[in-house]
Amino acid sequence: MYVVATAGHVDHGKSALVRALTGTDPDRLAEERRRGLTVDLGFAATELADGRPVGFVDVPGHRSFLANTLAGIATAPAVLFVAAADRGWQPQSAEHLAAVDAFGVPAGALVVTRADLADPAPMLAEVRERVAGTVLDAAPTVAVSARTGAGLGELRALLAALADRAPATDPRAPVRLWLDRSFSVRGAGTVVTGTLTQGSLTVGDTLELAPDGRQVGVRGLQCFGTDRDRVTAPARVAVNLRRVAADEVRRGHALVTPGRWWRTGTVDVRLAGGTEARALPSEPLVHCGTSLTGARLRPLGGSCARLRLHKPFDLHIGDRLLLRDPGSRRLTG
Repeated sequence: MYVVATAGHVDHGKSALVRALTGTDPDRLAEERRRGLTVDLGFAATELADGRPVGFVDVPGHRSFLANTLAGIATAPAVLFVAAADRGWQPQSAEHLAAVDAFGVPAGALVVTRADLADPAPMLAEVRERVAGTVLDAAPTVAVSARTGAGLGELRALLAALADRAPATDPRAPVRLWLDRSFSVRGAGTVVTGTLTQGSLTVGDTLELAPDGRQVGVRGLQCFGTDRDRVTAPARVAVNLRRVAADEVRRGHALVTPGRWWRTGTVDVRLAGGTEARALPSEPLVHCGTSLTGARLRPLGGSCARLRLHKPFDLHIGDRLLLRDPGSRRLTG
């Protein structure tokens, strides 16, 4: 399964685009449907022309829900960066692009929506200019209308091309499944969901719930409603767990292969883009995967800094963290 997140400013048509591609409304909460506004992560799936499944993670566009947005973008193998033809470049367009770049999302497409309401050409040109020098610099572009269906065939072809170029994953790699939902199912018990980015999960596996360290068992696996004995990355996956209650698991926890990750509350980092560490807030918010914590930052000279995290992360060297200013909530590094 290929997995794609959306990104872009509020009310630029991200959810409508996912709905047009999949036939599923990703806005699952009553509040979202009442307000016509995505407030949390939404999920949907479809099949490409050759039968390959594609899962979508739809993220909120409003700045009030940026933490939820970052939880969706951080683990995505690819992104559809959305901008509306009739709305222009907006503040969360820039912020979401910065997040996609900071997390190093490895693939994507630039999608100009609402092409039935305005000439998409000016916005296509502006988006191409705005993404220059980022991870989306070479991303293909397409103009679409979720209302009329114009351009959706071309977008599906782009998704197939992105899936074709996706690097192969190692099924033996250690698992770190960042969790974005936890709930209880009658007759089954605790179920958690997340985007599996490396390794594989098998019914009967024993994993560790990070950062707590408790051992949990895999009772069952599903991919968008289909029972599976084994799931290999990349994939959206639901995991039925043994030995843990649903209210003991939350977004920001991770399921990890025991003994294969470095669980630490102190991290030395190098800031991207040559940012001077001394210019950053001394107590930033730190995002990693779907997790969020506070930290104390100590400059080590130049763009290097030491973070003392309020709660530990399970990390490997080379992992990307995203820093936010706790006052303005803007991205800082």
